Amino acid sequence: MTPPPDPEPEPVAARFAAAAREERPDLAELCLLVGARADPALDGSAADTAQIELDRLAGLLPHGLVTPMDWAAALHRVLGVGHGFHGTAKDYQRLSSSLLQEVLRRRRGLPILLSVVWIEVARRAGAPVYGVALPGHFVVGLGDPEGEHVLVDPFDAGRLMSRGDAELLAAGGDVFTPADPLDVVQRILNNIRAWAAPRPEHRPVQLWTLDLTLLLPRHPAKLRYERAQLLVTMGDFLGGAAEMDSYAEVIGAFDPESAATIRSRARAARAHLN
Repeated sequence: MTPPPDPEPEPVAARFAAAAREERPDLAELCLLVGARADPALDGSAADTAQIELDRLAGLLPHGLVTPMDWAAALHRVLGVGHGFHGTAKDYQRLSSSLLQEVLRRRRGLPILLSVVWIEVARRAGAPVYGVALPGHFVVGLGDPEGEHVLVDPFDAGRLMSRGDAELLAAGGDVFTPADPLDVVQRILNNIRAWAAPRPEHRPVQLWTLDLTLLLPRHPAKLRYERAQLLVTMGDFLGGAAEMDSYAEVIGAFDPESAATIRSRARAARAHLN
C-alpha cells in the first residue's frame, strides 16, 4: 500500500507569526523565516543547514572564556579573521545581505545581520551577548550591560569599539540597552522595505515585509495605512480601499480629521474601478 504523501509545510507567514509569539522568541529562527519568505529555496534544508553552520561556528570557540574581552577576541579570531565575516558598502545594495541563510553562505551582510551571526554563535557557546541598536548602526555587546562589558562591530570583522566610537554612532543618545529580538527582526524587515522602496519592480517585496511586520506582537499602527497605499499602487484598489477604511476606523476616535482624509482616499481608490 502506497504511504500517504507528506503534508505540505505550514506557510512561512503562519510559522513566523507563531515564532514571534513564543515566550522567548528565537532570533535565528525568525531571521531564517524572513529568508524563507524572500526566497522559497531558502526554506527547509537551507534553513536547517544555516542552523547547523551556527552550531559548527560556535563549536570552534575555545573553552574557558571568561571575560568580555576574551569573548570579543575569540569571536573576532574565529568569525572575523578565520571565516572572513564582514561587510562592505556594496552589501547595502543586495537583498541577500539581509537574509541570514545568504549571509552565512557569503560571509557578507548588513551590520544587523552580521550582528545576528555574532549573537547566535556566541549564545550557543555560552557567552553573555546581546545586540545594541544604535541609530545608524548595529553592534554587539558582550558581558553585563550594567557592568563590565565591551562592544564589537561585526561589520568591521568584530573590531573592538571604544566608548567614544559607540557614542559617536549613537549621536549622544542613551541607546546602549540590549535590543529585544522582536525589535531586531522588525529593524531587519524595515531595512528590506527601504531597499525595495525605490524599485517599482520590488513592490511585492515591500508587501511581504509589511505583512510579516504586521504579524509581530507590536508594530506601528501606521504600517496598516502604508500597506493600504501600496496595494492601491499595485492595482488592488478594492483591497487597498478596504484597508484604508479599516485604518480610518482605528484612528477615528482620536484623530477624526485624518480619518476623514483617509476615507476620502479610499473612495478615490474605488473610483479607479469605474
